[in-house]
Amino acid sequence: KGHRIMVQIQSSWFPVIDRNPQKFVDIYHASADDFQKAEHKVYRSASYNSHIKLRVISK
Repeated sequence: KGHRIMVQIQSSWFPVIDRNPQKFVDIYHASADDFQKAEHKVYRSASYNSHIKLRVISK
């Protein structure tokens, strides 16, 4: 009867493209210590409003 859309928020396209070390280094020469943890926050309230634009293509 209906459809659901999943939104995935990330700072890289890993494993599709490559890992993102989250800092400015050459990823081909980055060591394990160069990779840092990233934290993303999505706010969902009237005080911190956000939006997603989604194009709908008709047949």
